[in-house]
Amino acid sequence: MDSVIALIDCQAFYVSCERVFDPALRGRPTVVLSNNDGCIIARSASVKAAGVPMGAPVFKWRDELEAMDAAVLSSNYALYADLSRRVTAVLETMSIDLERYSIDECFVTLPALDRDALRALGERIRRRVRDWVGIPVRVAIGPTKSLAKIADEKAKADKRAGDGTGVYVCPPEPDLDVLLYRTDVGDVWGIGPSYEETLREHGVTTAAEFRALPDPWIRSTMTVVGLRLARELRGQRCLDLDLVGPDRQSLVRSRSFGAPVEAKAELRQALAKHAQRAAEKLREEDLVARGISAFITTKTHGPPPHYADEAQATLDEHTAAAPPFVRSSRRLLDAIYRAGPAYRKAGVMLYAIRPRRPHQGSLFGRPVQDDEALMQAVDRINGTMGRGTIGVAAAGLPGDRDWTMTRDNTSQHYTTRWDELPVARA
Repeated sequence: MDSVIALIDCQAFYVSCERVFDPALRGRPTVVLSNNDGCIIARSASVKAAGVPMGAPVFKWRDELEAMDAAVLSSNYALYADLSRRVTAVLETMSIDLERYSIDECFVTLPALDRDALRALGERIRRRVRDWVGIPVRVAIGPTKSLAKIADEKAKADKRAGDGTGVYVCPPEPDLDVLLYRTDVGDVWGIGPSYEETLREHGVTTAAEFRALPDPWIRSTMTVVGLRLARELRGQRCLDLDLVGPDRQSLVRSRSFGAPVEAKAELRQALAKHAQRAAEKLREEDLVARGISAFITTKTHGPPPHYADEAQATLDEHTAAAPPFVRSSRRLLDAIYRAGPAYRKAGVMLYAIRPRRPHQGSLFGRPVQDDEALMQAVDRINGTMGRGTIGVAAAGLPGDRDWTMTRDNTSQHYTTRWDELPVARA
């Protein structure tokens, strides 16, 4: 094997992003909240040590957070996405290939060096990302993706215990077998609750015991997916890096409302905004779509009324222009809207997606070139002046959208808005 797999995992990523531009947060307990400032979705190490759980409703822990003088911030996804792109760009300068696994994790391939050299390379990666972007990362290295995931858990545990540097390289056999005996089978990447229950019923409790099972039994019980996982744990690479990414089948844009919405006009405005943003995302990925569905829903628990519905429509032809999707969302809302309930969420899904390519337009439809030229102009303006500078009128103006998410403690958009760039004073 002429290469190894490294998992680069950003530590407490949302919190780390906030600290890059606000030095006052460094060393201070910090949490980041979900949409509408509801639940805790990111915690600094000190908050974790205090026992505040991930996903906890913030109102239940308000007293504890105030007692430790914690900073409580609303999510700033534009900032997080931009810093994630910067981390990826740095990693591309030091790796052979790269797969972006999530907003805060990447798999990369590195040359197959000896263990000490790989550890030194991992340290250089950590320093470069920290120096160039300001984000602390862990580097976990193994011969396969599955072993790199286990190495990441080991690096995380060592760092938490104060014994590690944030870099861990899987050891060779027989030390690898010892590591896998200390890894619970439920912690193996790809083994979900159902497979975990089955394995425990057969007395398999560790990753080492799982990989030692006979291949025919694994395949008959867990299909070829389970067999690949077992072979990955044996050091046989079965899960290659996804360098291109799967073809997108659908694209969903939705948000919970900051307050219950009853008026049809506000729902129409929200759906128009989501349709506009979905079309923008299509253009960013050089895709076009032909189908759209719109949905609205009330809360699902508590006192009635409860209501949810959706409807679908097919456009005359594939497009990435916003106006056709916005017009369709209005017609779909007419079909599913019911007066009376207080709605808590609305959104759209685009489907029948394919790559954009030159094609013959409809004989009786609006010329595709007209919509494309309009969208190019819109994208240029928003790219220069900031997202949301110009858009469809049906989506309303930002100050008029009473239905938007509640985000009372959002930090500045330091890297995506000209009027919020950091200012250095000397």
